Amino acid sequence: MTALFPGSFDPVTLGHMDMINRTSVLFDRVIVAVMDNANKKTLFSAEERAGFIKKSAAGLCNVEVCIFSGLLTNFFIKSGSDVIIRGLRNAGEFEHESQYAQAYKKADNKIETLFVPSMPEHAFISSGMAKEAAFFGGDLHLLLPGVIIDDVNEKFFGRAVDGYNT
Repeated sequence: MTALFPGSFDPVTLGHMDMINRTSVLFDRVIVAVMDNANKKTLFSAEERAGFIKKSAAGLCNVEVCIFSGLLTNFFIKSGSDVIIRGLRNAGEFEHESQYAQAYKKADNKIETLFVPSMPEHAFISSGMAKEAAFFGGDLHLLLPGVIIDDVNEKFFGRAVDGYNT
């Protein structure tokens, strides 16, 4: 079976990577789909975001990373996926994500959505929080995969910065 894990991943966090790792043991194939949406302002380009995920998931042989634009339902069908994976950090996200899951199902009855709860140690992490921490020179090791921290710091400071940036 193939799982599709879509998102903006601006940038990929430890929470995202936990979802990717956990789903990679449940499914034969996991497609991490980086959304390229001109209407959504991102700090990193779709290519940079996909590169961060590839670097972070390098040891996972059944994980593919791609970039998509347009409707997720169309990409789901085109990719040959069996299920959409959505991570949930809290109850509020369930309400929001369940509306999308219902819309996907209405668009195509074959589309199933699987909600995967965040591990408690990652429930507080968001890409927005990681960008804010980076901007203010915070320690990114609790938020981001170690292999992309230098890349993220270079975006903010023009150079790699080890640990706390202040």
